Formats: sequence, structure tokens, C-alpha cells
Amino acid sequence: MADLIVKDLKLRLGDNEILKGVSVSVTPGQVVALLGPSGSGKTTLLRAVAGLEIPHGGSIAIGDKVFFDAASKIELPAEKRGLGLVFQSYALWPHRTVFDNVAYGLKLRGTPAAEIKTRVEKTLNQIGLGHLAERFPHQLSGGQQQRVAIARALVYEPPVILLDEPLSNLDAKLREEARAWLRTLIVTLGLSAIHVTHDQVEAMAIADKIVLLNAGTIAQEGAPTALYNDPQSLFAAEFMGSNNRLDGTLVGVSAGNATMEVFGERITGLARTKAAAGAKAVGITRLEHVRCASGPGPNRLKMELKAPMYLGERWELVFAREHLTVRAYASAPLQPGEHYVEFPQDALWVF
Repeated sequence: MADLIVKDLKLRLGDNEILKGVSVSVTPGQVVALLGPSGSGKTTLLRAVAGLEIPHGGSIAIGDKVFFDAASKIELPAEKRGLGLVFQSYALWPHRTVFDNVAYGLKLRGTPAAEIKTRVEKTLNQIGLGHLAERFPHQLSGGQQQRVAIARALVYEPPVILLDEPLSNLDAKLREEARAWLRTLIVTLGLSAIHVTHDQVEAMAIADKIVLLNAGTIAQEGAPTALYNDPQSLFAAEFMGSNNRLDGTLVGVSAGNATMEVFGERITGLARTKAAAGAKAVGITRLEHVRCASGPGPNRLKMELKAPMYLGERWELVFAREHLTVRAYASAPLQPGEHYVEFPQDALWVF
């Protein structure tokens, strides 16, 4: 199987430029998550690959099979692209059984009845629903309905499946379970997929590569570990993870580090800025890296503990000083009052 290549894709709706030259590749057996806030273009990109939206520039192809090419005026309709599509709403026929929902597309294509039976049974067994083939959608849980929708996409044995926020209709606990199940299925079957989500944890858990979109352009792409541990822009740093933000004044940049001044104290982190001294600076650090210290020291600010919150496996502590609020995780609550909060230099990015 060849790579899916999306090259310099441009798409507008009216005067609104939704995609501004986006390029993405999906190698065989790879799952790519399209991640970003609402309006970033992730769903539009998925729909363009599916053939449900028509771009005005760029190209989409799998190997020698060209789905779309603006320059050559090639535009293959959705039904001829052979891609599996899982909608956010599942879109199951309520009056058809699980078996018939999965088989419906094959019947439309004129697939022989014996082959339909074999392929549907195989697919339902792969997703653990073989014993529910004769049930109707209303007799299934939300997670089971989601599996049926995925089975309907897999039964064609497509080169790539397109997942449009397939877990968003599930409650929080069920979504965690479905996330683990979906990643296991993907690895077991060696699937290639494009997965659209606004949930960064879901993207990191399921995908091999994340494409982070912002206003129709790619802000950063790479392995989940790269986006989380090495963000290249303020947008990427703030979008990924749970963060604290320090606003201050840049003192200087040297040897890959940047020092900023906050409340008259100097805070040093990893440089992500080339601005001159005196410019505004922003420091970003993940909650899990912030520490509570016993006294003053480098990269520490005196702050007042406002609210300890019990999360079950840990506590979340909320500190404040003037306009600044900082959150940190701890294994036990602290006494009310003033404490020193430390921002480790190797875990703070200064933009």
C-alpha cells in the first residue's frame, strides 16, 4: 500500500480561507491525528480527503491513484475513493440490525451475498461484536454503536480510514475505555487512519503523528512526545497539556536559555524567542513540572496558596500573586499561607 499524500491543499468557503496550503502524509500502518481548536480546519481537511469538500488548490493522492488535483482538474467523487469514513454521529440505520448496517454498503456495490456474509462476520469478530449481529442500534450502548460505525468503515478493507471525532459522543469514562480499545484495534490490524479530534489526550494516545492546525495552517507536526515535550511556538505550547503562563519582561537570551523578569525576580527557561532585551516575554510550563519549595532560590516566586483540590490520585494546588495564578500537582495538601513555587529551568519555555 502506498502513502496518502495531501499536498499544498487550499480550500475556501465564500471569502473565508479555511485551508491555506496544508500538506500531510500518512504512511501505511500510521495513524495521523488532526488536532486543533474549533475553526482550525481539521474537519474540513478530513472532509476534503474524503471527497465531501472541494478544494481550489493542491492535490490528494494514494500512490498513483489521484483523488484530487487542482492543476489537472481531477476530482474523484467520494464513492470512488475507497476510503472508510466514521462520522461523529455514527449515522447508523435505526431499523437495520448490526449485521445489515455493516453490510449495507457492500450490498449497494453489488457484492455477492456469500462474500458479504464472510466479510461482515469477520469484521464484527475483529471488533468484538460478532455475538450482537442481530441486534438493532437502540439495543446497544454508545460504545457498541461506535464500534459498529467503525466496522462499517473497515468492512471495505480501505487503504485509509477517516475518523471524524468518533469518541466525542461518549461520556468521559467510556471515552477513556474506547480510546484504549481503538488504539489496540489500530495496532492489531495495522490500520492507516486520519483521526480528527479536539482532545489532545486522545490525539496523543491514539496517533503515531499529530498535525496541529491553527487557522488553516500547520502550527507543528510530529510524534506526540515531540509536540508535548518540545513545542516550537507559543500556540503549540499552550494548546498541548495543562499549563501555567508567566508574563514578564525579557532580560536576555544566551546559550539557548532566556531569562525574564517577573515581579522583580529573574526566571530562566529554554529560549523559544529571538527578541531583544526589554521585549515582552511569556513563560510556559506544564503543571506536573511545577514544584513547591521550602524557601527562596533560583526560578522561585513567593505566592499564596488559595485552594487545594483533591483529584483522587493527587492534589492540585492553586497559588496566586496579584494578577498571576499558578497551579501545581502535589501528593499531599499544603498549609494555607505563603509558599515558594519553583519553575524548573529545563521545563519552562520562554517565548
